[in-house]
Amino acid sequence: MNNKVALITGATSGIGEATAEVLAGAGFDLVITGRREERLRLLEKRLSGDGTRVIPLCFDVREREETRRAIASLPSPWRDNIEVLVNNAGLAVGTRPLQEGIADDWERMIDTNIKGLLHVTREVAPLMIGNGRGHILNIASIAGKEVYPGGNVYCATKHAVDALSRGMRVDMVSRGIKVTNIAPGMVETEFSVVRYKGDERAAANVYAGLKPLDARDVAEVILFAVTRPAHVCLNDVVIMPTAQASARDVHRDPGA
Repeated sequence: MNNKVALITGATSGIGEATAEVLAGAGFDLVITGRREERLRLLEKRLSGDGTRVIPLCFDVREREETRRAIASLPSPWRDNIEVLVNNAGLAVGTRPLQEGIADDWERMIDTNIKGLLHVTREVAPLMIGNGRGHILNIASIAGKEVYPGGNVYCATKHAVDALSRGMRVDMVSRGIKVTNIAPGMVETEFSVVRYKGDERAAANVYAGLKPLDARDVAEVILFAVTRPAHVCLNDVVIMPTAQASARDVHRDPGA
């Protein structure tokens, strides 16, 4: 294969979808993954129309064996030439204080944000090591740097992503593998709708009075990271809207 191959998890919406679009525009061939097959097919069709080669894989990163089978199903020219892995699949569910938390919400976040990232990386990293090159990008969050009310378990999972990014960098530095931790602040995607369990009014209030990042803002930083020279690795990148200084310090303009 002449083009570099990028594998993107959670590509059916938000940052994952935007990353697929931006990397396709930069000449990457893509393996796009997610649980919503119809959306995967639509994205495949749209990107393929521009000449990009795309393989969609519909599976749940929370399931270890399902993940193993999906990656193993790739044709060898694709599987053996993955140069970029974007661990994007993740979610927040609920805003209750810990003492009132719902165990199912906790498990969804832990299984997706931590275990899912591990399952995919465990399959892809050895392929990169075999080639002596590769770049793993983990989509963390400002919630992986700070904590805030109602964030408890979500923040814990993103702190784990931050730590895993640093651990991967240490484990694979002698193998020629780059690892980048991407930590966005407020990004207006489906994220808040999922967090508020479909309450679109509550989700919209998160971004009231300010201009948040959009998915493409983050995708363009990912593109910048993966197009640095071979000797340059961006270990950790925090991306915030201008109106947001920290997880809790936000300037809202009532007239905006």
